[in-house]
Amino acid sequence: MSPDTPEPQRARERTDGTDARTGDAPRPGDTSRPGDASRPGGAWPEREQPPGWPGGLPVPAGTPVTAPGADPLAGYPGVVAELPGAGATRSRRPLLTTLGVVALLTALGVPLGLLWAWAAPATPVRQTPAGAVYATTQPEQPIAADGWFSLLTLGFGVLAAVALWVLLRRRRGPAGLLAVTLGGLGAAVVAWQVGRRIGLSTFQRLVETAPPGTAFTKPVDLRAGGVDWYGPLPLPHGNLLLAAFGAAVTYTLLAGWSRWPSLRPEPDPDAAWPPPPGFSSAPGDQPAR
Repeated sequence: MSPDTPEPQRARERTDGTDARTGDAPRPGDTSRPGDASRPGGAWPEREQPPGWPGGLPVPAGTPVTAPGADPLAGYPGVVAELPGAGATRSRRPLLTTLGVVALLTALGVPLGLLWAWAAPATPVRQTPAGAVYATTQPEQPIAADGWFSLLTLGFGVLAAVALWVLLRRRRGPAGLLAVTLGGLGAAVVAWQVGRRIGLSTFQRLVETAPPGTAFTKPVDLRAGGVDWYGPLPLPHGNLLLAAFGAAVTYTLLAGWSRWPSLRPEPDPDAAWPPPPGFSSAPGDQPAR
């Protein structure tokens, strides 16, 4: 009750807790103030208090917080973020999305390796008493295998970045860049190992057992790329990095060309564009200077 309340109105307040205007006594367990009709039975009982409800927040006039099924926290999005467990769940989502994208792109390296082994030509070899040698002195097939691998993995990285940008619009940003870069690197390594192992066991058996003069082919392999080991740490190099390079450059360019600084989903293209501040298109308005 405000200090400015007139004395006659103060006289209505009874010391026994009843409402002077209605004469009703408070019911047992009723925590509402006299005359509080915001919800049946008074204000929220203690057991029904929403967790983390900030006391003292103003409720806008006309907000149906007591309607059946209404969410009393709907008007306060910042309150929901402060509820127990809400921040932890939100912080784990980008990490889980990043790991899922990396795993998916790495698994796509299997069909990429099969495509490389099918498109790149195998190198013809011939068995001699000293071992297997190339059928020609300067074969072009190993160079072609490197070229096919470079083109396929670079195109894979570009397509992966575009697909990630379009499909995961709500995860755009550094997490998406990291996911597509690591996924492209993993896909290239898997494609290299899958492609080079197709027919490798047959080739090794012929090298050991074929009589001199036997002609056969050597499976595809990389000469301009591989993995060096520095202790337990693997370090890919050469054209194994082209998929990650293409994915990172494409994703960065898409982010740089985006019209929206937040990189979040664009508004509906059918929606009206908001007028710029300080400009108007009304017939009687003066042109902007």
